[in-house]
Amino acid sequence: MASIHRIGALLIVASMLIAAPRTCMAEAGESPAAGEKFRALDANHDGFIARDEVRRYPGYGTAFEAADLNHDGKLDAGEFIKAEAVYQRGQAAQTIGDTLITAKIKAALIKEMKSNSVSVATHRGQVTLSGTVDSPVQRSQAVQVAASVDGVVKVKNGLRVK
Repeated sequence: MASIHRIGALLIVASMLIAAPRTCMAEAGESPAAGEKFRALDANHDGFIARDEVRRYPGYGTAFEAADLNHDGKLDAGEFIKAEAVYQRGQAAQTIGDTLITAKIKAALIKEMKSNSVSVATHRGQVTLSGTVDSPVQRSQAVQVAASVDGVVKVKNGLRVK
């Protein structure tokens, strides 16, 4: 179990190191990609991003609120850079969380079932199990083990019985 915590800690540090240069560049206003995204999202070309223009990005509402410093319900280019940094940090945290959930499930499957033949994929807390197991009982057990892990929202069972 200690090795899982070490792996999780390494993943967190690695993700932070990968995201840090992009975040620092965005906060300094040096990211051409942020400017391109701003122009692409500004559907009515008024020089601002409204809430409905970023609605297609899940979770962007929190970033929008944090960056709308003057509380006018729209983001100018500077506020948008801050929103992007907040949003990217949130996305990185979600990815790290999903990675930790996957690692915990794999460890629990090995501990409970003595099996590493089950593949685990996690996206936003939704887990997909795939692979083959020896019996319907193992199939059911694998789903129960996955569902018992903190952070799991839903388990999709794609396991096949040999």
